[in-house]
Amino acid sequence: MYILNMKNSKFIIDKLGKLFEQGIISSKDLSSELFNILKSKRDEIVFKMKLVSKDEFDVLSKRVENLENKLKKLETKKKAKRVKKS
Repeated sequence: MYILNMKNSKFIIDKLGKLFEQGIISSKDLSSELFNILKSKRDEIVFKMKLVSKDEFDVLSKRVENLENKLKKLETKKKAKRVKKS
């Protein structure tokens, strides 16, 4: 288990090093890039576990993405209502 964690951390450190080499400086760019790296790694792990077929996986990941977008919209609406009340 420890070796697996070491490989994963090395992977992430290598990716972050490449980002710094490319000159991504702003924290917003860095956080979005890190989020994309972790998301792709998650998808890779789920796909390797063969819990579902590739087609099912694509459909389910699209549904999750749509739900995440709806959640973000609702959170921004909620924040906007709080600001208006103040």
